[in-house]
Amino acid sequence: MFGKILIANRGEIACRVIRTARKLGVRTVAVYSDADARALHVEMADEAVHIGPSPVGESYLRGDRIIAAALATGAEAIHPGYGFLSENPDFVDQVTAAGLVFVGPSAASIRAMGLKDAAKRLMEKAGVPVVPGYHGEAQEIVLLASKAREIGYPVLIKARAGGGGKGMRRVDHPDDFSEALSGARREAKAAFGDDRVLVEKYVDKPRHIEVQVFGDNFGNAVHLYERDCSAQRRHQKVIEEAPAPGMTPALRKAMTEAAIKAAKAINYSGAGTIEFIVDASAGLKPDRFWFMEMNTRLQVEHPVTEMVTGVDLVEWQLRVASGEKLPKTQGEIALAGHAFEARVYAEDAAKGFLPATGTLHHLKFPDVPPEGAAMRIETGVRAGDAISPFYDPMIAKLVVHGKDRTTALAALRDALARTEVAGSTVNTAFLAALVEDADFTAGDVDTGLISRHQETLIALPAPSDEAIAAAALAATDAGAPGPAADPWSTLLGYAHFHTLARRTRLRFGEENILARVSARPDGRFQVALEAPHDAINSHDLRNLPRTARWPGHVTVFEGAIGYTFAVPDPLSKADEAAAATGSLRAPMPGLVKLVRAATGDTVIKGQPLLILEAMKMEHTIAAPHDGVIAEIAAEGAQVSDGTVLVRFVEEALG
Repeated sequence: MFGKILIANRGEIACRVIRTARKLGVRTVAVYSDADARALHVEMADEAVHIGPSPVGESYLRGDRIIAAALATGAEAIHPGYGFLSENPDFVDQVTAAGLVFVGPSAASIRAMGLKDAAKRLMEKAGVPVVPGYHGEAQEIVLLASKAREIGYPVLIKARAGGGGKGMRRVDHPDDFSEALSGARREAKAAFGDDRVLVEKYVDKPRHIEVQVFGDNFGNAVHLYERDCSAQRRHQKVIEEAPAPGMTPALRKAMTEAAIKAAKAINYSGAGTIEFIVDASAGLKPDRFWFMEMNTRLQVEHPVTEMVTGVDLVEWQLRVASGEKLPKTQGEIALAGHAFEARVYAEDAAKGFLPATGTLHHLKFPDVPPEGAAMRIETGVRAGDAISPFYDPMIAKLVVHGKDRTTALAALRDALARTEVAGSTVNTAFLAALVEDADFTAGDVDTGLISRHQETLIALPAPSDEAIAAAALAATDAGAPGPAADPWSTLLGYAHFHTLARRTRLRFGEENILARVSARPDGRFQVALEAPHDAINSHDLRNLPRTARWPGHVTVFEGAIGYTFAVPDPLSKADEAAAATGSLRAPMPGLVKLVRAATGDTVIKGQPLLILEAMKMEHTIAAPHDGVIAEIAAEGAQVSDGTVLVRFVEEALG
């Protein structure tokens, strides 16, 4: 076993690797960018080395700096985590050339599976079924459009490099092919530096089922059963589970045998995942699944496999990379119970899942699982940390396990309901709605489920009067006596002739709320809300919703929903009028990738004006109303959150 390893990653996965390394007595070296100087993974590691500015191209993708850090600290091996350099064969070559060990497969194996088109040709030769489509080298638009017609619409355009849903477009009609191809190519070029694509038949009711495989350097390979990753939005996974619901013995046998065949075809060593697309339109059948791609690394969703097999996959990675054989044979790997993983992201589901930024002023996860269940919280952040625009906005993974799917699903509901995040927009309410969805609950999941039910899944009920009352109480610091309370605003003082009371203002969205909070002799409070709300009579504070007070705001938690109320500063002289409609501002930091309008153009509501690239994904910015453009951002401009992208001629508004 190694004495010291360097982790060429950040956030949740870096913390995850550190925990297993510590268990094995292996010392760890973290690397960090400017933005991560005080990150949790830096604090957890035994040593840490600064490798550059915040952008990934100047830090976490700088293989030379990472290798130099490993050599300088005496690390014997480099664990890549997932993402960044984890599937870069040139980096693997550089690591081995420096006399270090790469904790993962060989460069040859990564190259064999690194490009989807070449990988599918290889799998066809190995006897693994592949999706019907065009996987050739030619990239002329006329040829690709012709192949799409031959395959038959709908088709899926996919970047041949990378993954994570980037560079992927579904096309339902020939007239839309050209624009979809352009978008896929731009996104693929930005994310992977390669704009080449392949075109495949789009399966009508696709299930995304993948098999975890593991090989060593002695020719051994095993599988650790399957995971279902069909719950996706924008081709990115949201909730994963193991085993796959409805899995039949015949299909499991066929898929796991195909997965082992794929791994052995490239002499695979380490943790890997063979991803299959399954046609579920007529049930799960052993002749209706096809190879999509292989991820030659540890997957984000690996904890669900660990939960149902009892295997520490990171430990296996380190043991195999250090020269040991696989710790178990196929017959020794058993499947027990059911597990789910839900990814908690800083993103706004109601705005097309736009990534969000912000400071995590309040962050609380459940610390005890429900009876009969097990739970893991995988995170790389803590309260006070900022969600940076430079990296993936994942906050945590909630992982639960139960004796069966029903028990595990109940545990996931409970975990989501007890997760509290304030300071950034998060997707916990969306996840909770998905878990309650009738089709999801029944296990009738396919990759289109979220898009079909999206309107219902992102809808939020208005805050209850109880939630508003709780926000008003928190805004006045009522019920919080002691050193933390504001002695001038607390209502728990002495009043000789009348009950102490205070009026407070809140704002929820566009609604302004006035409330009168009064203290009662028995220690409870009465909150009266002005119309259109009814008066809220006295409440015992212990029965009110959970709240978090943070600068200028109060967040009230009701189940998995966090309602955030602005608390205006009464001394502020800032104009609190509603924002004028004369300009369109950036919803998040990003790069203006493409501009589709010009100064002087007359545009209509909903018309695409420009494309903003953020976190390697493209987001279309459309006109919020009819108008004439007075000014528009330049192509290639780097903008921050709130930057004016488009200004309209005022006379044209209305």
